[in-house]
Amino acid sequence: MERTATLIPRPTEAELELLRVIWDKEPATVREICDELNRERAFGYTTVLKLLQIMHVKGLVLREESARAHVYRSAITQDAMQSRFLRDLSVRLFSGSAAQLALHALAMDQATPAELDEIRALLERRGSPLTSSASRPPVRKDQQ
Repeated sequence: MERTATLIPRPTEAELELLRVIWDKEPATVREICDELNRERAFGYTTVLKLLQIMHVKGLVLREESARAHVYRSAITQDAMQSRFLRDLSVRLFSGSAAQLALHALAMDQATPAELDEIRALLERRGSPLTSSASRPPVRKDQQ
């Protein structure tokens, strides 16, 4: 069962690396997590195990102990964690404005046509008048 984001502490960068693997493979054993992490850079088994133990105590992961190898699950979904981080970022850097955060993010890197379609669909669900076909900017050739 997922715990609410307010009860779970902010993960460190190393803990986030482990969470990304768990979100992708869930559930996962220490060996599976370690093997996946070692594709990018060297992680020792005991280091991963210790981090998972700390994360369990902190409430970031849940541990199934019935089998010989402990199996780990995330205590919070990736979507909930991303929302929590973005909410915090919005408050700290953009005076709580999600729109300013989104505009800044879009200005940093070029969105693909598929991503722009997702954004338009979200705006349409929210009832934004900015999504009518007359107000849509033309798609540039380098975006096709």
